[in-house]
Amino acid sequence: MVGQILTQKEIDQRVFDLYDEYCHGGMDRRTFLSRAAAVAAGGLAMAQALMPRYVQAQTISFTDDRIKARYVSYPSPGGNSGTMRGYLVQPKGNGPFPVVLVIHENRGLNPYIEDVARRAATEGFLALAPDGLFPVGGYPGNDDDGRALQAGLDQAKLRTDMLNSARYLKTHALSTGKLGVTGFCWGGGTTNYLAAALGADMNAGVPFYGAAAETASVPNIKAPLMVQYAENDDRINGMWPAYEAALKANGASYEMFIYPGTQHGFHNNSTPRYNEAQAKIAWDRTIGFFRKNLA
Repeated sequence: MVGQILTQKEIDQRVFDLYDEYCHGGMDRRTFLSRAAAVAAGGLAMAQALMPRYVQAQTISFTDDRIKARYVSYPSPGGNSGTMRGYLVQPKGNGPFPVVLVIHENRGLNPYIEDVARRAATEGFLALAPDGLFPVGGYPGNDDDGRALQAGLDQAKLRTDMLNSARYLKTHALSTGKLGVTGFCWGGGTTNYLAAALGADMNAGVPFYGAAAETASVPNIKAPLMVQYAENDDRINGMWPAYEAALKANGASYEMFIYPGTQHGFHNNSTPRYNEAQAKIAWDRTIGFFRKNLA
């Protein structure tokens, strides 16, 4: 059964829970595999099936004639190295374009996030996906090493690198000046952080299953938010009541969706946590939200 591709319904929820802990630094790969093997019959095959398969997950080719993609470097004062690198994807045409920052998970700029940036560009947005690991050599080609590298960075400076990335994109020569931000997992939490840090300089935010902004910072949030949650994600969902109370208390514009039958990471189409139907609904809502607020 080694290497067998299983569907989400064939994977025990306990293995999903272990994978979530593994993805967020709670254990190493060997421990994850051994614990998964112990909790369920066929648990090892389930665990192996959850490992990302990025080649199969590509939906928009980097050679797609609707876009032009390239890597760019830009200053990042106060960040981990003073310089950042990102994946910039331009729609067909001369612009200017509304812009969307696409923020990666807790493992650097992997192929899935690059694909999301290309998806945004095909919808008419100038998209930038920064690589928070650039100061330590960039995404290393696999998520295990990427996760370790990201955990080893100065986290406050990493947030500054994302803040500088947002400002670079907003003021880009091809930008209309209307900035949207979306992100996944760590990137979802960073989307919430940027909403508070940027204030009126951010025009829309769509965090996917990300940690809430610090309550004390919520009064700074001026951008409308669309908050996307997975149904089976107690760790993140438990932050929502206090976050919503703070948003309400400060008159923030927001909407929230919980997607039925989904796991944390359900938008990431490189593993069986992906829920195709719910991911499509969430992405369509995201694009509609950006079109409305970045027009």
